[in-house]
Amino acid sequence: MSFMNTLRTALRGIAMNKLRAALTALGIVIGVASVITTLALGNGARKAVEEKFRYLGSDEIQIGGKQMIEDGGLVPFGKILSYEDGLLMPGEVGLIDRTELSVQGEGKVRHGRKVLDMSIVGLTADALLSAAEQGQVQPVGWPEGEPLHVDAFIDHGRVFTPEEVLGQADVCVLGFQTAEDLFEGDEPVGEVIRVNRERCLVIGVVAELETVDPEQRSRSRVNEALYMPISTAIKNLYDEEPSVAIVAHVKDESRMAEAKAQIITYLRQRHNIEENPEGEYEDDFSLSTKKDILGTQQEAAKTFSVLLVALAIVSLTVGGIGIMNVMLVSVTERTREIGVRMAVGARQRDIVAQFVLETTLLSAASGLLGIAVGILIIPLTAILNQGTPVLDPLSIPLAFLVALLTGTIFGLYPAIRAAGFDPVRALRYE
Repeated sequence: MSFMNTLRTALRGIAMNKLRAALTALGIVIGVASVITTLALGNGARKAVEEKFRYLGSDEIQIGGKQMIEDGGLVPFGKILSYEDGLLMPGEVGLIDRTELSVQGEGKVRHGRKVLDMSIVGLTADALLSAAEQGQVQPVGWPEGEPLHVDAFIDHGRVFTPEEVLGQADVCVLGFQTAEDLFEGDEPVGEVIRVNRERCLVIGVVAELETVDPEQRSRSRVNEALYMPISTAIKNLYDEEPSVAIVAHVKDESRMAEAKAQIITYLRQRHNIEENPEGEYEDDFSLSTKKDILGTQQEAAKTFSVLLVALAIVSLTVGGIGIMNVMLVSVTERTREIGVRMAVGARQRDIVAQFVLETTLLSAASGLLGIAVGILIIPLTAILNQGTPVLDPLSIPLAFLVALLTGTIFGLYPAIRAAGFDPVRALRYE
């Protein structure tokens, strides 16, 4: 029996019951659409992770203090990370080039009758240099693709110097909106304000900034801030020395692991941390790098993707079982037809080819429709998931191939069963 005759017979078999064929195809359509959508969601999740951490420098080691729960609140575990810990680190740790230190607290800022409750940030002198290097924020209207430089971050005035940081100078730099709120258009540079009742000379105003990521702009408040030397912030804002955040810059990125080991040794000596009886150290600090954070997040995104793909496979399997069930019913209903075909010379392989071709054609049509549905619903999933799914071009042929294999595999048993009928009994079947 020629292929064209088999094809015409298979098409005729599908057309005999259009509603049944449509319902049979529905499971495959849902499965294929699920494969495409879930792979897009997985790719979007991975891209979001990479986008979130792409600003973290590859030469940076972030150092933070550990905390524990005590009396229902968080308290430091062991010793805090002190200002002195970070200040002395570049001289004591060979692979560390420089450190950036920061603290953040809430305070009252007063000028004349204007009083603002706001976030006050204590920083080292090269903080704006890091902001320019990392590219998390930029001046409003900054041309896309143009390199950022430190001078672009200052609207007028200047930033504090390393000498002013070491000398606990009573100087500060205002965020753009803070300057507007306090001085209402007057020149702030050279004026004295009060920060928690302490006098502070305004030496500069930061340019109006925006986050580079457009999605974060409506939620960020980068222009409402006051910056002062970290030593001054510790002196004026805290009754007790606070724990500081430390970012250490490594001289040689290829020796990151060695640099982390040196920092650990340095901090253990500073904090008098010794081995316990089990030969372990109970460190009161933690270290993380871009690779550590990104790797953890990528693993979470990968697990999410595997779960979604597994759900899509379950959907395809259910669709395949539906095909098998309907084909078994179809074989039973067409027993007499099968007997007639065998009586006029059709071989077992012709019967198998007919029914396998029916399921393959049905799966192919379902696969194409599922691909279209999957692509169309990707924007909807972006809205519901508040993310950005990324369509993987390879997912389209992959999903189509899986649909074909599902139809062929699950249609094989009904085809073999039909081919195994006794022609005489099939002809007598009512």
